[in-house]
Amino acid sequence: MRISFARGALAALACAALAGPVLAAGGASGSPSAATFRVGSIVVEQPWSRATPGGARVAAGYMRIMNVGAQPDRLVGGSFAASGRFEVHETSVGADNVMRMRPLDGGVEIKPGESVELKPGGLHAMFLDLQRPLKEGEAVAGTLRFEKAGAVDVAYVVRGVAARSAGDAHRHH
Repeated sequence: MRISFARGALAALACAALAGPVLAAGGASGSPSAATFRVGSIVVEQPWSRATPGGARVAAGYMRIMNVGAQPDRLVGGSFAASGRFEVHETSVGADNVMRMRPLDGGVEIKPGESVELKPGGLHAMFLDLQRPLKEGEAVAGTLRFEKAGAVDVAYVVRGVAARSAGDAHRHH
């Protein structure tokens, strides 16, 4: 009986050791269950950010936000453990072909049955007054605040400096 127990324990440890990389890979490949957070009728998928160099004072956060309810809601704010301030921003290109970024004081509306993508070059969460560099592979705690649904705790996975999406692995140049 001891042998069976020992073999079972070793098998469980081996499975646990292998599960870590599998779960991490699942999160990077776009599996919604790997990094999904919910509050009320709001579902947040795969929050992520990019690694930052030492001395950087800002970073951005990206994710997909879905409203599975019957009423509109708004992302109105939040927090990020590694920064002093959190703002919702929009990047746009003007008639002069110059890219501009501006805070959205009223937040971002998520209509019923629709989703909003916060991504590089568009809508994003802006983390101001960074307290330390963000390192690739770490997860940083944050909170998103919605007008109707309330607050939800999330974890931003930090991707490589050149990442363009939550699924991008690190890149070497």
